[in-house]
Amino acid sequence: MYYILFYKTVEDYIEKRVPFREAHLKLAMESFNRGELMLAGALTDPSDSAVLVFKCENPSAAEEFAKNDPYVLNGIVTEWEVRPWTVVIGG
Repeated sequence: MYYILFYKTVEDYIEKRVPFREAHLKLAMESFNRGELMLAGALTDPSDSAVLVFKCENPSAAEEFAKNDPYVLNGIVTEWEVRPWTVVIGG
């Protein structure tokens, strides 16, 4: 099953994330290496959100990622939501 973790970010997110980026990317790579995180990245024009796609049995991997993400813990991400995604083509 796929799950999408949606992030809403603060204004000037790209600049404000700099002090937390290394720790965020470390967390993301750990999840990727476990086979949970498939794709991740910030949206642009405007840079006000990000999307992370997880493939796992239940939403807990995505939820735990958000709860431990330095961006969330330090207020760079203002809202997050995990939703199941039914993939029809690909995957």
